[in-house]
Order: sequence, then C-alpha cells, then structure tokens
Amino acid sequence: MDGRDLVRSVRMVRAVGTAQGLRSVRAAWQRRRADALALPRQRAERARVPGTASGAESQPGGGVVHFARSSLRVRVASGGAVFCGWDGAGPEPSYALAACPEVDSRAVLEPDREGGWRVVSERVTVAVSRFGAVEVRTPGGVVLRRELPPRWWDRTDGVAGSDDGAGAGPEEGAGSRWVQRSEVAADARFFGLGGRARGPRLRDGSYRLWNSAPDGVVAPDEDPVSLTMPVQLVVADAGTHLVFHDNSWDGRVVLREGTEGAGSGHDRPGTCEVRMDGGPLRYWVLAGTPARVLLGWTALTGAPALPPRWALGPQHALGGSGGEEEVRRAVAGYQEHGLPLSAVHLGAGHHDGHRAFTVDRNRYPDLPGLARELRAGGVRLVSAVEPAVRARSGDAVYDGGAAAEVFVRDARGREVRGVVGPGESVFPDFTDARVRKWWGGLYTERLAQGFAGVWHDRNEPVSCAAFGESTLPRSARHALEGRGGDHREAHNVYGLAMARAAYDGWGEVRPTERPFLLSRSGWAGLQRYGGAWSGKVATGWPGLRASLSLVLGLGLCGVPYSGPDVGGGCAAPSPELYLRWFQLSAHLPLFRTHTASRAGRREPWEYGSEVLEHARAALRERARLLPYFDTLGQLARLTGAPYVRPVWWNSPRDRALRNCEDAFLLGDALLVAPVLEPGATRRAVQLPRGRWYDTATGQVHEGPGQVVVDAPLSRIPVLARAGAVLPVVGADGGTELEVWAPAARRRGGGLEVPDAGDGWRRPDVRRYTTQWEGDRVVVARQDGSAVEYPVRVRGVSGG
Repeated sequence: MDGRDLVRSVRMVRAVGTAQGLRSVRAAWQRRRADALALPRQRAERARVPGTASGAESQPGGGVVHFARSSLRVRVASGGAVFCGWDGAGPEPSYALAACPEVDSRAVLEPDREGGWRVVSERVTVAVSRFGAVEVRTPGGVVLRRELPPRWWDRTDGVAGSDDGAGAGPEEGAGSRWVQRSEVAADARFFGLGGRARGPRLRDGSYRLWNSAPDGVVAPDEDPVSLTMPVQLVVADAGTHLVFHDNSWDGRVVLREGTEGAGSGHDRPGTCEVRMDGGPLRYWVLAGTPARVLLGWTALTGAPALPPRWALGPQHALGGSGGEEEVRRAVAGYQEHGLPLSAVHLGAGHHDGHRAFTVDRNRYPDLPGLARELRAGGVRLVSAVEPAVRARSGDAVYDGGAAAEVFVRDARGREVRGVVGPGESVFPDFTDARVRKWWGGLYTERLAQGFAGVWHDRNEPVSCAAFGESTLPRSARHALEGRGGDHREAHNVYGLAMARAAYDGWGEVRPTERPFLLSRSGWAGLQRYGGAWSGKVATGWPGLRASLSLVLGLGLCGVPYSGPDVGGGCAAPSPELYLRWFQLSAHLPLFRTHTASRAGRREPWEYGSEVLEHARAALRERARLLPYFDTLGQLARLTGAPYVRPVWWNSPRDRALRNCEDAFLLGDALLVAPVLEPGATRRAVQLPRGRWYDTATGQVHEGPGQVVVDAPLSRIPVLARAGAVLPVVGADGGTELEVWAPAARRRGGGLEVPDAGDGWRRPDVRRYTTQWEGDRVVVARQDGSAVEYPVRVRGVSGG
C-alpha cells in the first residue's frame, strides 16, 4: 500500500462508516492477494512482427495471407463489412455479433504489387503489403485507413500467438499483448469509443477501454467511464468509416488528429494506436455514408431494442428509501402542477437491506397495489436492479444461487466476495448461459410486484475497494460460454451479459410486451437488449455539456436510446442550470429527472414559478413531438440511425460541422441548439446546407454557415429543415403532419412510422413528399394513397 492507497482507505472509512469502510479495505487486500497468487507473473517477453509474406490461399469472401511469423485472414461480408483477423483469429465467438454475416461470394483474393495481396469487392478493396500493412480503400482507390504491421509481445516461457487459434497461448486464450497503429486522413475527426464525457469529437489523447464506476460522479474529463466500446467512427473528406476491434480485454486507444500542409502537400496523417493487454487481434471495418455505416453496424451487431411507447415520455427517479408516501408525493406534485409523467423509477432504497429482488415491507407494505394505483393514472414503476447478491445464508437469492453454483469463483474454486450496498456480496457469472437463465427467472418477482421495467446499476461490476480498482479481481474465473477464462476478458462484457439475461427472462414471462431495460454499463451490442443511462454526471455547466457528449457518442456506437439525469448526479443545480438541462433532456430519447440523495428534491416546482412555467412548456413540446419520437425509435430499429445525430450526419464533408459539438440533429427534420453556458440569451448555431426555420419565431436562415439566434430562458433554439414533414400531436389530441415549406423550386419529404402498440407487430413506414404547386405547398404519400392526417403547413411566408 502506497501513500495514495492509504489516503483513499481513510476517506472510504469516513464516507461509508467504520464497518463498511473496513470491509472495503479488507476486500481490496483480498483482491490484490488473489491476483498476485493466480495471475501469471510478469516474465521476459519477445517482440514479434508478422515478417514477410510467404503466400496466400483463397477462401470464400477473401482469403488468408501467410507471413513468416503470423497470418492474416481477410473476409468481406455480403453487406461490405471487412473482417481482419491476425494469428488465425476468426469472427466468432463474439459477444458483440448478433450473427456472423454471410460472405460476399464475389470478393476475390489476388496478387498485388511488390509481393502483396489484395481482396477486391464491389464496395471496398483491402490491400495487404508484403510486410503486413493493411489498407482499406474505396472502389475508386481512395485510402480510408492504413493499418501498420502489428506488434505482439510473446511470453518466452511458451507460445503465445499461433496460426491456428484466436491468438491462443499458454494462458487459456490470453495470448500476447499487442499494439496496432493506424493512419487516417489529415482532416479526419474521431468519434465514438462508447459514451465519453469529453467529446463527442475525440481530441488528441488517451482513452481507456475498461468499464469503470465513477469515483463519485462522471466529470467532463472522466476517463474511463461506465460504458466503453472499442468502436471508432472516423469522418473525413475522403469518406466515413467505422472500425471495431472485437476484443473485450483492458486496453487503451491513443488518438492524434492530423494536420494539413496548407497546400504544401506535406500533410501529417491522423493516427490511432490501439493497445490491448491480451486477446485476439481482430477487427471489422465498415465504410460508406454515416447512415450506411450505422446500417451495416446494426446488421452486424443486431437491431436496437424498441422501447415501449411510454418510455418516450417524461420519467422521474427516486432513491426509493422514502417509501410509498414519497412516490405518491412526487406523482401528486406532477399532477397538481399539470405536468405529464409516464414512469417513476425506484432506486435500491426500496429493497430490503439493498438486496436485489426484495422489497422493504415497512416502507412499501403493498407495492403491487401502489403499482396498480399509479398505472390507473398512466404512470409505470421501474425498478433498480444490481448484480451483487448478499452472501448470507437464509437469503433466498443467495441460497438458490449457491445451490446452483452460479456465482463467480476464484482460481481455487471459492466464491469471489466483494463489498457493495448489501454488504459482503457475491456476483453471478453472466458469461454462462445457465446462469443467465437462472438470473432471468428472478425477474418474475419484479413483474409480480408490478414493475414495468428495470434499470441496471453498478453492473461494471462494482465491488467497493479502499484502494485499487473497485471491481472483481482480475483473476476471478468466468465460464465465457464454455471457453473458460478470467475477469480480464469478462469484465467489459459483464454488463452486456447481465442485460441479455434480463431481456430474455422478461421476454419469456411477457412475450407480447417490449421489455424496458436501461443499463449503466455494457459493451458493443448492448442495443439488442435496451438502452443506457449516463450514470451520475457531475452537476455543473461542464456536466451539462458532458451529458450531451455521452448521448451522441453512444448513438454513434449503435446505442440510440440513452440520456442523462436532469441536473446531474450530485449537488443542487442552480435554477438556470436545472432548466437548461431540463430543456435539453426534453429533446433526448431518455428524458428523466432524478431526486439526488445529496441534492434534495429535483422536481420542477422546487425551483420557483418561472422555472416551473418554462419546464411545463418543455414538457408540452415533448408531448407534442411524441409521434415524431415514435418514428425515430422505429427507424433506429430498422436502420440503426440514432434519434440524436451529430449536425454533420447528412453533410460529413462539411468541416465546420465536423467541429460542432454544441448542437445536434433530432432525426433529419430538427436541429436542436441547447444552451450550455450560464447567462446566455443568444447563441451561435452552425447550420448544415439548406433553409432552416426557427420553430418559435418562424425566422428563416440559410445554410451552410453560422447564424446567431435568440435563446431566452423560456426555450432553447430548435430549427426545422425546409421541406420537412413531422408527425406531431395536433390540437385535438390526434396525429397531424407538421410541414415546413420547402424552398422555392425545391422538394422535401419525411417519414412517419406509427407505433403499433407495445408488442412486436411490424411497423408501417409511410413516406411523404412536399412541393410547391403555384402558391401553396402540397403534401402527398409517395405510394399514391391518400394522406390520412390533417396537415398544417408552416413557414409559407418564407417560401
């Protein structure tokens, strides 16, 4: 223990109390000792590079190029996705892939210049040099990405890395640590890597790939965060591409943007360096427009789960320890102030002793009755669920799990124990299908209590420690779907596998309902099971900006449904900060306020009459846009396009838009410009090409370029694209089409995908066109059928 560990230990004891604090000190020592005994000791390593190409063999969709000290498999899928796997690595097994895609039978392997090889397909060309550099090119020959020959560090006491396994070595699949360096265009910008507080544009720096619980709250410079993914989206003039390193080990990505020579021709390319502590060196590359790339990513990793319609309404989270009266007080407050509310989330405080799948009967004597009472008023209950199970005989969940041997064990076969809210706890091994089945069955109890959904918390997983990492020992053993391994490989997919268990278990009990599931942690593919919440973002203006970055980053990594807690996760926001956060969240997929344990009540009426009035207006606008949110959710499932998109989504070659981080597109029709600084009543907005209308004033703005718009305390600027068609709630409560007049001699259009209910019926996609005919704007169905909704045309005076 060094001085830093000692200080952290003292702080832990003071923060959580003597007994719990001492347990956390003991747990930290036990974890350190377990890892020292079970993990391989550091020994001499030998660096290795592929060497010179010695030949190649064709395979469906591509082939294998053999080098003196490695081999590279290149395969092009039918949708154009490129797979590259070194040392014999194949695309499966994988926690990210929904299914391994079929190969492109037309892709061929052929000799290239100077002893290299290339795989040529209709959508992409992959060139492999004689020394192992890999270039991904467009059909026109433009290089999107150049991978330099990788380097491994093999242990000298055994073979790590071979041609017949996924980097398999003496450590049961651990293989060698490795580094891969890449070059991209000098003008390229990096995005993604999961939800990152410092973004959405990822500037020069180092980004860790290890899901980590925040030490308090998520600060704007926090790294890593709870939901990391080795997924990069790279946007440049030459094109857009996504690269996914399918490896769940601890790693680090170092990014450096390039610089252009201002006409001299001496450009410095952007660089990316991926370092992994072990696991296979394999990756996927998808190229095309941003929309095509996300469509391909969805085909690869699975369609996003569609939330039930009520989950697009405003929601409120409570700690749960206040009991039924706290819930009734909050709901009654919303009703008395004329504020819509669709759900109340109960934190772990509603459990008996913070134990999952229990209820504190003193605080909640009739929880099913409370749920029925709220449901009658249109409000659902959502339950927090944490993976930690109190390790005490007599606890029903623990006894059942111990008998079934479902908990994570150490190298000597003993249960791994940590310290969380319930006290000394054990953790299910969600990388075992048998355990997922057992855990999924426990959600029957939540349904019986009347809950309509769940949110997973502390599922990185968290095990409190006075020093070191607040998670399980790296030497803890996991099933990993029968392959066997330890927590170094299982840690990042733990939250993903827990989400799968809940989603499958919920679906078995309620097969006709769409499950509602939020997760704080996860990995690539999380969207198949639900959405994400941003955890405890720091309260403050930088935290407000970070919350937008987290949502945008997750959307570009395939998780469209996410959002922060209004006001942040700690302290009491000022009335202005609370309102600006509220106005932003009213335009995000997950719209949730949260009563923070250390910040008092967070309902809108607690901040005075002016804030209440403006919050009510934001809620009315959210309710009016509900059919549009329905459409965006359905489109996310069908195409992978997120609700919330960067402003460069349709114009990736616009460099000014690529640098814009303080506004976003809500679908294709709306541009939202939140106020992210105190005291601002006007702000600059970077517009994409075309005509845009201020939805509040009707003022016309022409893009591309920057304009300054009003942003009074009562609202944030929202602009509509000329020609757009939005399904909204009309004055009579039914759906109407809000049409923004196209520019003269131009056409427009839009989509409506009505929600068919909370079941699984295939949606009906309705396409509309708009155009001028004489002095009026005409709206028509693209298929020629009649327009069945009332139409309201706006912006005619600007036409």
